[in-house]
Amino acid sequence: MKYKTLYFLITAAFLFTSCASKDNQVEERNTRHTENETHEYFLLRPEAEKNYGYSHAVRIGDELIISGAVSMDDSGSPTAIGNLEQQMKNCYEDLNKVLTHYGYSFDDVVVENIFTTNMAEFLKQSGYRNTIYKKNFPTGTWLEVKGLALPEFMIEIELEAHKSK
Repeated sequence: MKYKTLYFLITAAFLFTSCASKDNQVEERNTRHTENETHEYFLLRPEAEKNYGYSHAVRIGDELIISGAVSMDDSGSPTAIGNLEQQMKNCYEDLNKVLTHYGYSFDDVVVENIFTTNMAEFLKQSGYRNTIYKKNFPTGTWLEVKGLALPEFMIEIELEAHKSK
């Protein structure tokens, strides 16, 4: 009986320490952007983004989060309608503008999520990404979706970038 009690106490102490450590890690991860770091917002097309209700990018410390880029002009109207390849190129051009505004490049991108209304066509055109990512490909997800913000949009690409100190 003595050994069962001792075993129980050791196990309980281990579990308590382990849970407390995990709670501290989660708390640290959730607060790492709030201490001594400012949020810098960037609008690529201020009028269109204000009308749609989003910021194109937010930099928090060394991390840059970029909203999904779509193929649109400065007024927010779709461009390259019906041409997924050109829409994809337009997205990457806009993403590059945001990255370079903050001194980043595609080499700093760690997450890329792509949403498309036509996965088969995107897969045919996806080789273009080899001209964008010359060192390493980022992590990411490719999803076929029923629709995007406007029916003319065929692709949307969002990024997260990190610059090491």
